[in-house]
Amino acid sequence: MANKNASRRRPDVVETPENSPLFTTAIARAFSVLESFSGVPEARSLAQLAEATGLDRSAVQRIAYTLSALGYLERTSQGLVPGRRLLDRACDYLRGNDLIQFATPVMLDLRRSSGERVDFSIFDDLSMLFAVRLQSKRETYIATLVGRRVPTFCSSGGRAVLAMLDDASTRDILKRSERKKYTSKTLVTSEELWQRVQVDRKRGYAVAVEELLPGEISIGAAVMERGKPIAAIHVSGSLSEWSVRDFESQMGPLVTAAAQALSK
Repeated sequence: MANKNASRRRPDVVETPENSPLFTTAIARAFSVLESFSGVPEARSLAQLAEATGLDRSAVQRIAYTLSALGYLERTSQGLVPGRRLLDRACDYLRGNDLIQFATPVMLDLRRSSGERVDFSIFDDLSMLFAVRLQSKRETYIATLVGRRVPTFCSSGGRAVLAMLDDASTRDILKRSERKKYTSKTLVTSEELWQRVQVDRKRGYAVAVEELLPGEISIGAAVMERGKPIAAIHVSGSLSEWSVRDFESQMGPLVTAAAQALSK
């Protein structure tokens, strides 16, 4: 039977999740409506959702009605916004993730010993996804939010992960990354990023100085599982209070020890 089905496949068609018989298009369209709010925190009209998703307005209207009835969208005077039921699902993920559970007491210890912001991020290909954030005495609102993504190529946690990957995987991620400058000090060329990864490999942690936010220095170390990087733990401070040399000499060993405590 397997050979018979294989003979029916067109040789020029590449199998992807989207063309699998198990793929449910209606569910994918519903999630495309939710995902259209990514990076756009303001309310949206049905017309705006239709434009963002590429779906026709009638389909968006049905999806929006269903998601609103279930609590995953909410209607305000300005339009539709993500609903509070999404927080329930985020809580489910955080409670069900053993690594995050194990990371929390380690992060609390690191927060006490460093006195600075401590973050735990999960490696997700081209980006690092913040799962736990313990803020310091001074923070911007966005710097405290769980669920925020930062690029792998220019974040301290991301580059710590790149340093622990094999060369081919590291080069592949750098090639596919949208290497734009977030500040004047963001490293973007393949050669300078590759050289920085080699330095990070030797010392066991990565340092990012004002590459995402002006005035911020961050040190990250990779969390390993079965020899592969799966996450990172990092500490961030202000250059108004620290020199790069002092921050690295004091925080580097602390972050490295915390990452090793979490690695399997």
